[in-house]
Amino acid sequence: MNALTIKALGFAVILILATIYVVTSMDIDLTDQVNAITMGGAISIAVITAYVTTKYIGQMKTDTATGELMEDNWDGIGERTNELPSGWAYTFLAVFFWSMWYGLVGYPVDQYSQIGEYNEAVLQHKEKYEKKFENATPEVLTNMGKSLYFVQCAPCHGNTGDGLSGKAQDLTKRMSKAQILDVIKNGSNQLKYPMGMMPPGMASGQDAEDIAEYIAGGLKGEAPAAYASCTSCHGADSKGNNGMSPDLTGYDNILMTQTLQHGKKGIIGEMPSFKTMITPIQTKALTAYIQSIAQ
Repeated sequence: MNALTIKALGFAVILILATIYVVTSMDIDLTDQVNAITMGGAISIAVITAYVTTKYIGQMKTDTATGELMEDNWDGIGERTNELPSGWAYTFLAVFFWSMWYGLVGYPVDQYSQIGEYNEAVLQHKEKYEKKFENATPEVLTNMGKSLYFVQCAPCHGNTGDGLSGKAQDLTKRMSKAQILDVIKNGSNQLKYPMGMMPPGMASGQDAEDIAEYIAGGLKGEAPAAYASCTSCHGADSKGNNGMSPDLTGYDNILMTQTLQHGKKGIIGEMPSFKTMITPIQTKALTAYIQSIAQ
């Protein structure tokens, strides 16, 4: 075995060992078909590289030109009438048959979806996440919620939750007087509560002003007489009749769930639904954090 062959084999072994080290250190699941084929391909490349290097560098040192020089040449520089190299031909056939297997058997075009595989992986991760934090303490939930808030909510609601000075919902308080008056006037069914749509025109004039002032002020003191029309749906304690309608006293988990599930029309545009992005545990975490910053 000459020095070139030893070097090529050594290089191939280093590549294979490096590949195995990376795969094991990243805890990649080789029972997955994609990962297994990728691993096999990486090892094959290392072996083929060593073989080709040994074969053709050796040939360059010892081979001489054979075959008749074709007429189209320039001072003896041109193609010769040699047969197609068998190695090239076999490689071409191997790649061709492999591509047929890849397209029809390995990854049939009607059975494999990279997006589908990604979605499955996301669902598996969410399941592990939910199980890991199902009994999280209030402190852990609040810290988790803070992290989620800064990624998902802060771009519109601001780092402090103030709604960027009125450009979006101010999360440091439940609702403003202007928002309440708008709901009284136009009704609302954006959050799809079980009791259905709040009809428009439940109050008007001074009654509407008194109701809006009372709710925006945190429902403190004596409720105005007109507020009795609100308690039939929102409950005598204004907490939403056990999730049948919105809680007017604060951001409870049901309100957060409904908002994240269905989205909401806001001041600066439509808040999208986050139902495919945020898990129930993350919703609880966001609720805990927003409750911590609300007045």
